[in-house]
Amino acid sequence: MNKSLLVGAVLGAVGVTAGGALATYSLVKNNGPEYADVLAVEPVKEQIKTPREVCKDVAVTHRAPVKDQHQIVGSVIGAVAGGLLGNQVGGGNGKKIATVAGAVGGGYAGNKVQEGMQNRDTYTTTETRCNTVNDISDKVVGYNVKYKLNDKVGQVRMDRDPGSQIPVNKEGQLELSQAGQQ
Repeated sequence: MNKSLLVGAVLGAVGVTAGGALATYSLVKNNGPEYADVLAVEPVKEQIKTPREVCKDVAVTHRAPVKDQHQIVGSVIGAVAGGLLGNQVGGGNGKKIATVAGAVGGGYAGNKVQEGMQNRDTYTTTETRCNTVNDISDKVVGYNVKYKLNDKVGQVRMDRDPGSQIPVNKEGQLELSQAGQQ
C-alpha cells in the first residue's frame, strides 16, 4: 500500500471524526434557557359601549278638539238663565237691575262652566316612546406579563395569555409571536 494513500486515509478519518464531534457538540450544546418563567399575568381591559334602542308603551292623555273656543254657547245659556233668575227678584227698577246683573253673572258663570267642561274633555292613546341606552362591558385588549429570564425580571405586553412559560429563541430573546407558541 502506498504511504501517501495511507496518510490521506488517516487524515481524512481524523477530519471526519473531528467534524462530526463539532457538529454533535453544537447540536447538544445548550446556549441558554429555552423558556422564560411567567411570574404574573394581568389582563388589560377596555370599556366598550354598545348602544341599543329601548322602547316602551306610554299612555298619553290628549285634550279633545274644542268646537266653541270662546265658550259662546255657555255664556249665552248662562246669561239667559241668570237674567231669568234676576228677573224674579225685586220690582220696578230693582227688577231691571237684578235682571241685568243676573244676565252678566250668569253669562260669566256659563262661560267658566263650559271652559271647565272643555278642559276635562280628554281621551287617552298609547304611544311607543324609544330612546338609546348604552350597555357597558369590559373587553380584554392585551396582557401585561411579568417574567423571569436568566435571573432577571422583565415585563412585556402580549396579545394573549402565555401560560406558565414564554419560549426563548436561539438569540436569547422572547418568542412573542403566535408562531413561536406550540
